[in-house]
Amino acid sequence: MNYPYQIKNLEEYKAAYTKSVKEPENFWAEVAENFVWKKKWDSVLEWNFSEPSIKWFKGGKLNITENCLDRHLATNANTPAIIWESNDPEEHHRVLTYKELHFKVCQFANVLKNNGVKKGDRVCIYMGMIPELSIATLACARIGAIHSVIFGGFSAQAISDRLQDAHAEYIVTCDGGFRGTKDIPLKSVIDDALIACPFVKRVIVCTRTRTAVSMIKGRDVWWEDEIKKVETQGNPACPAEEMDAEDALFILYTSGSTGKPKGVVHTCAGYMVWTNYTFVNVFQYKPGQVHFCTADIGWITGHSYIVYGPLSAGATSLMFEGIPTYPDAGRFWDVVDKFKVNILYTAPTAIRSLMSFGLDTVNNKDLSSLQVLGSVGEPINEEAWQWYYKNIGKEKCPVVDTWWQTETGGILISNLAGVTPHKPSFATLPLPGVQPCLVDESGKEIEGNGVSGNLCIKFPWPGIIRTTYNDHERCRQTYFSTYKGLYFTGDGCLRDEEGNYRITGRVDDVLNVSGHRIGTAELENAINMHSGVIESAIVGYPHDIKGQGIYAYVIYDGTHDHNLTRKDIAQTVTHIIGAIAKPDKIQFVTGLPKTRSGKIMRRILRKIAEGDTGNLGDTSTLLDPTLVDVIKEGAL
Repeated sequence: MNYPYQIKNLEEYKAAYTKSVKEPENFWAEVAENFVWKKKWDSVLEWNFSEPSIKWFKGGKLNITENCLDRHLATNANTPAIIWESNDPEEHHRVLTYKELHFKVCQFANVLKNNGVKKGDRVCIYMGMIPELSIATLACARIGAIHSVIFGGFSAQAISDRLQDAHAEYIVTCDGGFRGTKDIPLKSVIDDALIACPFVKRVIVCTRTRTAVSMIKGRDVWWEDEIKKVETQGNPACPAEEMDAEDALFILYTSGSTGKPKGVVHTCAGYMVWTNYTFVNVFQYKPGQVHFCTADIGWITGHSYIVYGPLSAGATSLMFEGIPTYPDAGRFWDVVDKFKVNILYTAPTAIRSLMSFGLDTVNNKDLSSLQVLGSVGEPINEEAWQWYYKNIGKEKCPVVDTWWQTETGGILISNLAGVTPHKPSFATLPLPGVQPCLVDESGKEIEGNGVSGNLCIKFPWPGIIRTTYNDHERCRQTYFSTYKGLYFTGDGCLRDEEGNYRITGRVDDVLNVSGHRIGTAELENAINMHSGVIESAIVGYPHDIKGQGIYAYVIYDGTHDHNLTRKDIAQTVTHIIGAIAKPDKIQFVTGLPKTRSGKIMRRILRKIAEGDTGNLGDTSTLLDPTLVDVIKEGAL
C-alpha cells in the first residue's frame, strides 16, 4: 500500500502544514480521497467550538472495517495484520494475516448479531491483551455497534459505573487474563459489576486461562460455542454496516476533574482519517515494517496505534499480552529481537523502570531491526530520552515524543521520524491540521517564542472529541468553556525560541500517573468511602518511575494502627477504582489548609509533597495558617 499523503522531508512538512492551515477543507479532502467510501461527503467541515458542534465529512457514508480489512484483501491478503506474543514466552505466538483477521471479524460479528446486538447498541469489552480483543472491537465496528473497551485492571465498581453510564446491554470478556505473574479473574469481576446492572442481556466469555467461572443460564455464553453455531450456519458473510461519517464508533472512559469518569465519544470518519494520517506520518511507516505499540487496547493508545491506525494503513501490528519485566526485565528486547521489530512505541514509565535494571538485560539482545522509537502517555524526561536513544536505538533511531490525549483521538504534536528534528523532552512541532496556541489565565494569547502558558487548540482536526456520552454539556464545560473559542487541553506548555513545544504537565485537578490520567476528585471520593476517613486531598508529586506519584492527605477519625490503616485505605481505592489508582504516600493530618470560603489550597499541599517547603507563598488567606507548619512537620 502506498501513502501519497506521507511527508518525506522538512520542506514537505512546512508545505503541508501551511496548506492545512490556509485551506483546511481542501487539504483534508485530498487525504480522505485515499479511503473507501460508500458515499462521498457533502461538506468537509462544519464547526462551532462554543456549542460545541463539529462535523467532519458530513453526509459521507463508510465503514471503518472495510478500510482496515476488506480493502487490503486484493493485494495484502497474506500480509500479517496482527502478530500476538503471549505473556508466557514458552507459549507459541500467533500470526493473523489480513485474510484470517477479516474472516474472524466477520465470524464474530455474526456471533454478536446472533446474540441480539444491533447498530447503535453499546458493547462493553473487558478482556486481556489477546487477538480476540481486537477481533471483538472490529466486529462491533463491522455491525455499527458502539464499543466501550475497559482496561482489564479496573475494579467491579468502576466497570459498573461505566456500564450504567453507557447503558451497555452486551459484554464480551474472558474467563481470566495473564499479566506477569498474575492471573486476573476477569469474568468474576464482571459478575460482581453486574449486580448493579440488571439491564445486561448477554455476556460472551472467551476461554483464556481455563479458570473456573460462574455461567448464568440465559445470560452467559461461551465465545467458542457461539463460533460453532456460526460455523453450522455455513459461516455466512457479514457485510459491513453503512455508517454515517458522524455516527459514534466508540466510547472510551477517561478521568476528569470531577468524580465521575466521562465517556469520550469518537466518530467513524474523522477518527479513521486522523489515526491513519498520524500513524503513517509520525512513525514514517513503510509497508512490511513491524510496528510494536506496547499499550493496552483498554487505553486510547491501543485503540489508535495497535488497531485502527496500523490496520487502516495495511501495517503489521504487534500485540503483547504481558509486561516489560516478566519473566525478566529483558522481555521487550526479547520481543524486538524475536520479531525483528522496526518501530517501538512505549511509555516513559516503562523506559524509566527498565533503566533501573541496568544494561545487562539489553546488551545481549539484537536490536538492529529497530528504525524508529516512540514515547507516549506523558512528557519524557531528558535522562530517559537519552537512555532510550543511546542504548535501545544505538543513536541511529529517531525518537518521536508524541503528545496527545484520549479526547484528541491521535497524535497532535510530535516530530516526524527522521523528517523533522527531534529534541530531548520536547514534543516539538504540531502535525498538519493542528493549530496550537498558548494563553494566559485570562485567555489572552501569548505570542512569539520563548514563552509558556496554557495549551489550547484554535481549530478542529478530524480526530477531535465530538461529545461526552449522554452529557454534551459536560463536554462543553470541560473543553470549550474555559477559554472562549478554543479547545482547552488542560496542559501547561512551553514554546522555545525555535517554536518547539514542550508539555510541562497538567494545570487542572488531574494527575498523570504512569501515562494514565486519574482525576483527584475521583480518588478523593474513593478514599472518603473508607469508614474512618473524614476528608482527604490528593496532589501529585515527582516520582522516579511513574513520572507523577499520588500523595494523599487524610483526616482520619480512628485509633487503629496507622500503617494498617494506610493499607486499608489503599485497598478501598483498589476496590472502588482499581490498583492503578492506589496512593503512593498517605499522610494523616488533623486538618487541610483551606481558604475562608472552604476551598482547599492545593498549591501548598503540592509544594509540601514535592519537598519544596521553603517557598509556600502567601498563606494569609487561610482560615488557619498554623496548620501548614503541622502538615510540613509530618510530611513523608
